[in-house]
Amino acid sequence: MSAEQGGGLVRPAVTEQDAATIARECYGLDATASELGSNQDRNFVLTEAGGARSVLRVDNPVFGDEARDAQHAALDAYRRVGVSVPAVLPGLDGELTQRWRGFAVRRSEFAAGEPMVDAGYFAPVVLAEFGALAAASVTALSALRHPGLDRAHMWDMRVAYAETVALESSITDTELRARVRTAADEAQAVVAELGPALPVQPIHGDLTDDNVTGTRGTDSRLHPGTVLDLGDLALGWRVAELAVCASSMLHHEPDRPLRVLDTIAAFHDRAPLTDEEARAVWPLVVLRACLLVASGWRQLEIDGDNDYARERIAGEQAIFDAATLIPLREVVEHVRARLGFDAPRFEAATDAAPLASLLPELSGPVVVLDPGVESAELESGLWLDPDAEAALAAAAFASGASAAVLPYGVFRLTRTEIDTADAAATWPVETEVHVAAGAELALAAPLGGELSVHEGGAWIVLDGGWVLGIRGVRIDGLAPREVRAGERIGALAASDDARTIVIGARREDAPGPPADASAGAALVAPDRVAAWSRLTADPAPLLGLASRVQHDESAAELRRRERLFASAQERYYEHPPQIERGWRHHLVDTTGRAYIDMVNNVAGLGHGHPRVAEAASRQLRTLGTNSRFLFRELAEYSERLLALMPQGSELDTVLLVNSGSEAVDLALRLAQAATGRRSIVALREAYHGWTMASDAVTTSAYDNPDAVGTRPEWVHVADVPNVFRGTYRGDGTAERYLADLAADIEMLAAEGRDVAGFLCESILGNAGGVLLPDGYLAGAYELVRAAGGLCIADEVQVGFGRTGRHFWGFERSGVLPDIVTIAKPMGNGFPIGGVITSAAIADALAAQGQFFSSAGGSTLSCRVGIAVLDAMVEDDLQRNALEIGERLASALRDLGDRHPLVGPVHGEGLYLGVELVRDRETMEPAAAEAAAICERLRELGVIVLTTSERSNVLKIKPPLCLTAASADHVVRMLDRVLHEGW
Repeated sequence: MSAEQGGGLVRPAVTEQDAATIARECYGLDATASELGSNQDRNFVLTEAGGARSVLRVDNPVFGDEARDAQHAALDAYRRVGVSVPAVLPGLDGELTQRWRGFAVRRSEFAAGEPMVDAGYFAPVVLAEFGALAAASVTALSALRHPGLDRAHMWDMRVAYAETVALESSITDTELRARVRTAADEAQAVVAELGPALPVQPIHGDLTDDNVTGTRGTDSRLHPGTVLDLGDLALGWRVAELAVCASSMLHHEPDRPLRVLDTIAAFHDRAPLTDEEARAVWPLVVLRACLLVASGWRQLEIDGDNDYARERIAGEQAIFDAATLIPLREVVEHVRARLGFDAPRFEAATDAAPLASLLPELSGPVVVLDPGVESAELESGLWLDPDAEAALAAAAFASGASAAVLPYGVFRLTRTEIDTADAAATWPVETEVHVAAGAELALAAPLGGELSVHEGGAWIVLDGGWVLGIRGVRIDGLAPREVRAGERIGALAASDDARTIVIGARREDAPGPPADASAGAALVAPDRVAAWSRLTADPAPLLGLASRVQHDESAAELRRRERLFASAQERYYEHPPQIERGWRHHLVDTTGRAYIDMVNNVAGLGHGHPRVAEAASRQLRTLGTNSRFLFRELAEYSERLLALMPQGSELDTVLLVNSGSEAVDLALRLAQAATGRRSIVALREAYHGWTMASDAVTTSAYDNPDAVGTRPEWVHVADVPNVFRGTYRGDGTAERYLADLAADIEMLAAEGRDVAGFLCESILGNAGGVLLPDGYLAGAYELVRAAGGLCIADEVQVGFGRTGRHFWGFERSGVLPDIVTIAKPMGNGFPIGGVITSAAIADALAAQGQFFSSAGGSTLSCRVGIAVLDAMVEDDLQRNALEIGERLASALRDLGDRHPLVGPVHGEGLYLGVELVRDRETMEPAAAEAAAICERLRELGVIVLTTSERSNVLKIKPPLCLTAASADHVVRMLDRVLHEGW
């Protein structure tokens, strides 16, 4: 047995001073040397006086010249297919391998880039790129032939189990040693069976995050670049290249090992795996993890001064913990499902009445309950009640049902958890049958097979490798026996309370229950459904019931949407969840995963508000007509809106429309009609809508890169008073902005284009909630009115109590507009918009004809609007916006003390913006980082998106019912992302 096979290698005794000597004697370089880490060799960075760098490698004596020559041939093979590798540089004698005091020495180009091993979180695209790189490696090396490839070494995965067993005694932690051996034994049992069918070829053998340099992409993420260190190049299983690579991905988010399926799938897309290879991938990942742990402990045992090995111990432990976090059999099935390999199917059905095959004496209706995400029985947050499922069953019993079934495979909203980083277990792998209180009932075998008794129930082993489990019943007799379909096997005991039977079909090779299922069906989290839907089966057809199995269909829904939508129609996220439910400030996707909604300012009250829903429902059942008819709600709603205006204002007229875009459009028409002029002054970097007129005053270059240069002649774009990014920055800048505005107004007058109106958001919403400089809005209004124009406050985003301290955004500036546009939160998701102005201004519209909106001011919109105003008072939302907003803003600013990327926190109340910058002095926007951070936050259950011209501001405008607990969770998750990466 070689020294290596005996359990690790002691590195060559070569110092940094020696490395400098080698550089001078063998390569003619005058350079300083600094050591890089290695388990078995010595690596140094050589830096010359001019800054040029290269890498010096001193090989462990165990490696011969044939192995080195094979590595040089492999480098050439990589380059031929475009895999980036550093070139080996010849010495003074022209040879690639040099000799120094008996050591073999080589010098290579320095691979520019950043280390990836300590990079933290890897995004899905990065995980996939590693899989693609591993595929490129095996493709490049497949035709390579060289005698130096056929060598024995401890990292050959064909001997990984034997090496682990040989080294396990070095693990002094007895509990860890036992875990490693158990995991290795289980994995080896699979690999031993599959090994003869696994293709063998030359492989890199150590294509990991530690041997690939990272290049920073336009998305701000590190992406795999140059492949390093071919020290483990040899013949090996082709699939081992993938397994070794995938194992190194695990420690980047060790509590979510299934994310590495992205790496495996990317490899398979480019270098298709056989079914045997697909089955072997994860067992080899586990064996690699076992060997890493065992060899790490052994390396410290024989080379205690190896700081590199010591530093790697924690990472290797994390890889092992992640590789073994989920049962091996389950992960194998995840791999096969992801790659499209078939699984055995369960075929069984009955023509009997519902549940008669199980409970032949049951009489009365059988009701299948709906605990799902779209259930009509779980409105108004009832799903958050811990007893929600019991309540569903009780309601069924009250209506006369003899049994109520909670079906297999339906994502249960009743198990959704809020304010969590991880999705809850919502998908049941068994069926629950709740039977009403009553007498004892006979229990029959739904299918024939070998019956064995277990605590609380029985297993029936069926033909075809399936097992039927029944719990919550008494089984007659204890001895195993053959039973026929329909044969009595026990009873459901009599009880004054409802009783529960759990029945499930699973494959014989399935692991144990995925969670504690003592009180009902076992459930799994959404990311584990792919495997458990293959390891188990729906017993519904066997019970005379229709199958209701659900799967995550978001990808199919996205494809459907893309077929129907225009390219200009926006959507959020690279991999969007399919949202089908909301409650208060939470969104729920079709798998029961909950998200904190930090962007839906349209739903100001929160999603699913019962008062609004009831008001709309009642009105739809009563009357649906338009504002040309006389009905009470139109005047009542208008009066309620006017009462919200500051006392003493002359704003006494309401015109109702359907949206903010229409409201702005109408406000512009009013200003032009009332003044007899056309020119509108709008601020740069603003968004006001999508109609012809509201788009004309939209000057945001983010929405339209040519916005400023393509405005119609009646729109004049004035400078935006952004104290963080505008022409004048900091406090006390209002007068300078006002001076420029005055000059603009004078210029318009001189050109015969007197101003009709000045349009401005009361807070710069499109900029991410930037507050106007003190005195600006008051001064602007004064200038405009002095020139005979009207002042329009766009309150579509920032009004309706959102800022907390005031109901309207303009109130914080102490001004009173001539025209106010409102919309988004007015209907809490129902389309309502409006304009509030004076009768004198509104009446000017008559010169252009009658005003009418089919749905604006309808019976339905008015009733919904009134309900929203009532709910705002009852729920005390303006106070909540103030208190939670202050709490949230303070916590977000505190993040800036720990994370340099966090710049200014803008806004007030629950209209906030977190500006992300690469440099706080230059304020360079971190737009790519912001987008990537939003993607990562979605994975952690937080919906946040970007805004501003530079798209580098995290916009925070949640429903006003946001709680302190949810706000705190959002901050924790953002802190986590900023710490771990995106």
